[in-house]
Amino acid sequence: MTEQRQRAKADAAGKKTGNADISVFARVLEESGGITFTGYDEVTGSATVIGLIADGAGVPAAGAGTAVEVILDRTPFYAEGGGQLADNGVITASGSGPGVAARIEITDVQAPVPGLIVHRGTVTAGEIVVGAPVYAEIDVERRRAISRSHTATHLVHRAFRGALGESAAQAGSENAPGRFRFDFTAMGAVPASVLSAAEEEVNQVLINDLEVHAFHTSIDQARAMGALALFGEKYGDTVRVVEVGDYSRELCGGTHVARSGNLGLVKILGESSIGSGVRRVEALVGIDAFNFLARESVLVSQLTEQVKARREELPERIAGVISRLRDAERDLERLRSAQLLGGAAALAADAEDIYGAGYIAHRVPDGTGADGIRKVALDIRGRMPAEQPGVVAVIGVSDGRPTVVVAVNDAGRARGLRAGALVLAAAGALGGRGGGKDDVAQGGGAPLGDRADDVIDGSFGAVRALISDIMGAGTVG
Repeated sequence: MTEQRQRAKADAAGKKTGNADISVFARVLEESGGITFTGYDEVTGSATVIGLIADGAGVPAAGAGTAVEVILDRTPFYAEGGGQLADNGVITASGSGPGVAARIEITDVQAPVPGLIVHRGTVTAGEIVVGAPVYAEIDVERRRAISRSHTATHLVHRAFRGALGESAAQAGSENAPGRFRFDFTAMGAVPASVLSAAEEEVNQVLINDLEVHAFHTSIDQARAMGALALFGEKYGDTVRVVEVGDYSRELCGGTHVARSGNLGLVKILGESSIGSGVRRVEALVGIDAFNFLARESVLVSQLTEQVKARREELPERIAGVISRLRDAERDLERLRSAQLLGGAAALAADAEDIYGAGYIAHRVPDGTGADGIRKVALDIRGRMPAEQPGVVAVIGVSDGRPTVVVAVNDAGRARGLRAGALVLAAAGALGGRGGGKDDVAQGGGAPLGDRADDVIDGSFGAVRALISDIMGAGTVG
């Protein structure tokens, strides 16, 4: 758990600074005295460019096509933090010359050092210069969607603590447009009944349309009020508290909706483990939640039409269909096995003699799986005379790729015939590799294409030649 947190913090630190040396940001902060964030109350606003960074170094100006980091004296753009994704938007300026307009598309906002907000984007027109007056405008719809997700995260946190106890402490989150994920500590999986109850509780808060209120207070007063804090985070003497009616109260620097009813709908998709003692819940918010439920409804309607059953009958009806399908698959497998093994006795009786060793080369029908090929090889080997050295090579092709299994009986191994060595020869002729034990081994090959028959015959021939070498050497003298 500690290692996971350290990795996450290292990744976050790297993202915040980008390619620039931290001293570049520290120098801008020292010269500016700090940046004013206006985004709690504004989505647009005038500002002045106090710093530009390109390729990790400070620059006086940046022209069209340049990837640049812009630092303003004041900004409505929210920098990624506290689980909330950054704002996107545009910064426009009159430019450095008469009638020349500058426009920067902002795709990320970070806070590489406390008190400094850096806007990352690309100059799409004109030239931006340090000292220029600009107009900053965030993507309002994106901000609203992220704010809905952030408020929803608070509500789900409160619902889970109510259901699971105070041990369900927040261990991370990500608030994105229309969706969020919430990580929390737990000893095991959360029962489906708890997920359902938490979802219902949260949506009841939405129906109640509680006021969402944010204010600053001392850390001691916030704790006395019962405000929840994120484990492992450092807080100053003054903190920002976000409360949703009397239902939820947390320390938070993010943006939120004005009332709980603004969320519209929250749909929990499920939960899973992301590490030892940590679970993750993922959910949708607002129109994204509605669209998901709409798609689910269409799917259920299609299923009811297909199986000719009412919605409430679907689980039982589908379970019955699946049960019958599995029974049919087992019957089919038994039939396939019987067909594959049906000619084993005749094959064993018609073995090719190579210096006293019996050799059977057999190709099974295309589509036969590796387990089926192995089963055929072992069955044929078991039908060969125990006192005579015996080798069985079986090849099958599935999805265009061959599989070969070679089996050797006890008498054959006593004469130096090894399945592992024989399968290497067979697989090599197929353009692949193989291996296994002395009694049975398996290999595969490359796609055969139009030359399948010739290549397979060559593989059987490679095994035949190796048997001949081994058995022939044993008869010399």
